[in-house]
Amino acid sequence: MTAVILLLQKVNVEEKIKNAPDAGYQIGVLIGSYLPFVILVLLAYWTYHRAKNRKE
Repeated sequence: MTAVILLLQKVNVEEKIKNAPDAGYQIGVLIGSYLPFVILVLLAYWTYHRAKNRKE
């Protein structure tokens, strides 16, 4: 599973920031790089929390 995630995230952020035209682009690259990971973590936590507190 982690191999798939690493393949999807095979973006060289340092190179993009180095070649960025301005500071706004740098912020956009950082947000675009980390936002999918943060959303995935929040979704996993939400799923875990619902499964843990499920009443049967």
